[in-house]
Amino acid sequence: MLNRERAALLATAFTNGPAELIDFLIPLWAGIALGAEASQVGFLVAAELIVSVLARPIAGWLADIRERRSLAGIGAIIYGLSCFGYAIADSMAIAYAAAALGGVGGALLWVSLRAIISERLHVDSGVFARMMSVQETGAWVAFVVGLLLLAQTDLFATVFLACGVACVIGAIALFSSPSRAVNAGSDPEATELSGQRSRAVALRLRPMLITVVITALAESAVAILLLLHLQRGFGLGVIQTAYVFLPGAIAMGVLPPFLHKVVLRIGRRQAMVAASVFSGLFALSLAWAPNPVVIAGLWILCGVAWAVLMPIEQSVITEAAPEQVGRAMGIYTAAGLVGAAIGAFAAGLLYEFSSWQAACLVAGAIILSGAFLGPWAVRRLGVENFPTEHPATIPTP
Repeated sequence: MLNRERAALLATAFTNGPAELIDFLIPLWAGIALGAEASQVGFLVAAELIVSVLARPIAGWLADIRERRSLAGIGAIIYGLSCFGYAIADSMAIAYAAAALGGVGGALLWVSLRAIISERLHVDSGVFARMMSVQETGAWVAFVVGLLLLAQTDLFATVFLACGVACVIGAIALFSSPSRAVNAGSDPEATELSGQRSRAVALRLRPMLITVVITALAESAVAILLLLHLQRGFGLGVIQTAYVFLPGAIAMGVLPPFLHKVVLRIGRRQAMVAASVFSGLFALSLAWAPNPVVIAGLWILCGVAWAVLMPIEQSVITEAAPEQVGRAMGIYTAAGLVGAAIGAFAAGLLYEFSSWQAACLVAGAIILSGAFLGPWAVRRLGVENFPTEHPATIPTP
């Protein structure tokens, strides 16, 4: 089982790096290479999220009845094809097609990977914190390598091709990992009842889903607004903009295992309050940030908040639906993407038709609502505020 987790973590590093880099580059690339307006940029980002939302419940159902490593490997291949699509895109139409592929591949990949990681939560409460650490370490390494390539070649296509190759490496790691017994997916009755089971899981998780939609909406809007503001307000290039995000990315790669120890000490609800306040203060402070250096420092606050919140959310979801983790993760991640898609689309419109300060204040106020919504969701789901800690061997990718 540990070898299986190591392979999943290795694939996580190789695939999340390209995913994060692509998410960062696409708004900038679309404006520079394709001449897209801010509203078109917002819709392009939202397009991948919308497709992924539609695919995630199906990916979750499959993750409960099929071999998860194979599903994740197929997802990594499809996401790699999306990267190759961006590399050859010379129009918005091709960009939209690549975004759709990314939505399908991301759904299969991330739902299945999280389901694999959840297999050991009952003996190791820190598995999701470790997964996030690997994710974000992969992300900032990908940023460094990708931006070095971009600086040397001045070609987005080279970076997109490298991202596609990394996804293929992640797929190979998954296909090479041990398999495990899966639920009886050939049972006709089980297949017939799958829709009812998914609805039951969604109803069970509703408090957390509400929380995730609202906070993801605001956080996605802030991220897109910040990208647009750095590019169009401060006139930064791609590499300069990446440097603004790099400190927060490194913080998210280093801090999750350490912050998990804080969660064990103070409890999930209290940690969610603190994280929401950190993230909300970041968004509010952006309205008056005088320069990119200050923004880079503030972005670390956001990184700390996410390093706390995301592992807690995923652990709570797993504990709330232990027998149907695939469906639960599919619905949970779909909810986050719904919020992110709305936030991305709204951010483009807000940047064009509203003021920067007003947009930041609205987003910050919504994020601060998580200080109430997160603890409320944990209580309503009936999971423990203090996760149980077990001595466990910690695998490394």
